[in-house]
Amino acid sequence: MSSMKRNLELLPQVSFSILMALSLRPRHGYEIMKQAEEDSLGKVKLAPGTLYGTIKLLLKDGLIEEIMPRSSQQSGRRRYYRLTKDGWDRLNAELEFYDNIVRISKKRSAFERS
Repeated sequence: MSSMKRNLELLPQVSFSILMALSLRPRHGYEIMKQAEEDSLGKVKLAPGTLYGTIKLLLKDGLIEEIMPRSSQQSGRRRYYRLTKDGWDRLNAELEFYDNIVRISKKRSAFERS
């Protein structure tokens, strides 16, 4: 078990997908939707209402923050988001959990084949 305590429930799939998309770089909403779809091999398709409702919750929880792009001309009216330190910590805890599940699954599969 990690030294990081996991006293929180797992993130919902949509929240996890958004954090994963933002782990690459800051993004605006449409880019987050596209990256989440790509990361999930097409299984996660975020509608705008779902995306922005979840972004609002992630902002409130301090897992992401809104940032100003390097050039305000570049962005127009788009809002960009990035992970906070708490967001990185939470994403890494989630990934550690899933990594452990995959390891257990592989061990059990190896025993079942014997």
